[in-house]
Amino acid sequence: MLARVISEEEKDCFNSFITNHPKGHILQTWEWGELKKRSGWQPIRMIVEDQGSIYAAISLLKRQLPAGAGCLFYAPRGPVLDIHESLAWDTLWQGCRDLAAKHKAIFCKIDPDVADDDVLWQQRIKASGFFATDNGEGFEGVQPRYVFRLDISLDEETLLANFHQKTRYNLRLAERKGVTVVPAVPQTELPVFYQLLQETAKRDNFLIRPFAYYQDFYELLVPQGLAEMFLVYYQDKAIAGSLAFKLGDKAWYIYGASANEYRNVMPNYLMQWRMIQWAKQHGCTMYDFRGVPGDVDEDHPLYGLVKFKRGFGGDYIKFIGEYDIIYRPVVYKIYNTFEPLYQKWVRKLIHAKKRILKRG
Repeated sequence: MLARVISEEEKDCFNSFITNHPKGHILQTWEWGELKKRSGWQPIRMIVEDQGSIYAAISLLKRQLPAGAGCLFYAPRGPVLDIHESLAWDTLWQGCRDLAAKHKAIFCKIDPDVADDDVLWQQRIKASGFFATDNGEGFEGVQPRYVFRLDISLDEETLLANFHQKTRYNLRLAERKGVTVVPAVPQTELPVFYQLLQETAKRDNFLIRPFAYYQDFYELLVPQGLAEMFLVYYQDKAIAGSLAFKLGDKAWYIYGASANEYRNVMPNYLMQWRMIQWAKQHGCTMYDFRGVPGDVDEDHPLYGLVKFKRGFGGDYIKFIGEYDIIYRPVVYKIYNTFEPLYQKWVRKLIHAKKRILKRG
């Protein structure tokens, strides 16, 4: 077996492997790497092949560090391979070590799409020199540690029957009130979605990316069939919206927004149901509601989010989390000393901006 970096001419083969693999994830696609490229990351795609067949793939995002300190590698929801293919696994990480030496990488971070009860994955990761780095607290990692996932291979009648009674009531209420959900919204309506997102961010006290990011998101993913935008209308006014991922037989709810007005007509319940229906129509069998802050109790400030997503009857999934493998131990120690200080400074700036937004 051979590990090698691929060129853009092999994009379709790379994407085909990611799309059709059980561990394939939208964040490992070629297009996601191109999106991250516009915000300062350099994507590097590597495959492990034997006699023309691909056995493993990984999309590494490279971030250059200041002062000539080198760089870091990050494989969001990667790598993608069958964990039972031990030779492919070993070949992949030898290839990454060679890349690290070439690029002067300090470490490589992974957070594969693997549940934390998968013993073989954990054993193989640790045996290869990786160690866990996150604290398992929901939203604290780069990617969510906890999600709700729904098997949507069932017929719609059965899916509805499995929803919580209150969830069914709220989506029916939205229908009775005349709420409508429009899929496949053209890019010209992206400012409408962004305005709703700004309203949501101000109400719920969080920061969002600049509008240009969502333009790039749409341009790179939607025409390729990897994402879709939805808007929700009530009395001819957009009151909610969302962006969703789609890859093969998987779909993910990724960004959501809603207006302060008309929340009593329950637009988000109907929006999620229409997105599930959309995913089913496109051959998906899994729908991911994305992150929740763990299995929290009613006193937690985000319990409402957990309750909302749980109401659709999905399975609560805890991932194995983030793992690092170190290539340059001394520099890694220095990085881990100063990076938390930098993050603390960034958080102070964020909190200051939140207070300004709140006073707004």
